[in-house]
Amino acid sequence: MSLHISWEEYNALVERLALQVHESGWPFNQIICIARGGLRVGDVISRIFELPLAILSTHSYTAEGGTLRGQLVIAEHMTMTAPRLGERVLLVDDMVDSGHTLEAVFKQLPQRFQHIQALRTAVLWYKAASVFKPDYYVSYLPDNPWIHQPFEVYDTLRPQQLKPRVDGARTERVRQSPVESPSTKP
Repeated sequence: MSLHISWEEYNALVERLALQVHESGWPFNQIICIARGGLRVGDVISRIFELPLAILSTHSYTAEGGTLRGQLVIAEHMTMTAPRLGERVLLVDDMVDSGHTLEAVFKQLPQRFQHIQALRTAVLWYKAASVFKPDYYVSYLPDNPWIHQPFEVYDTLRPQQLKPRVDGARTERVRQSPVESPSTKP
């Protein structure tokens, strides 16, 4: 079973997650996103709440076109714009699939940054097979479907494929745009 998500659906899910966090009333002063899946979620939530975003890279899905989980690697350093990480952290990702990544990062952050006083997690999708339950999630998936996100096209798109793709999109836009005839101009 698989789930295909459009950009419109994806953006709506991120907004619903932000609303859920807001309505909880939980005060936080830092957002950390788990890259790569959580980058877009973290960016939008950071903009909505006007809070600093830090990026922590992890990597575990490697073989079989990114569908087979390998050894989890958590980056040694985090990218952030604030001089110091906040004390009350919202940790975001796109989904909790097996739960191993979110659980490992959740446990490791307070050990690496001992000034963290509170840490909560937020994801778009929470799969039933997960060993970790996030604090906030938009959609619970009891059937553990493979989720096809709208940006996955870029997983296989290579630079030499861009020109025909861009030219084709430009031609399509021109074909769809209304053409003004000289008699309809004011």
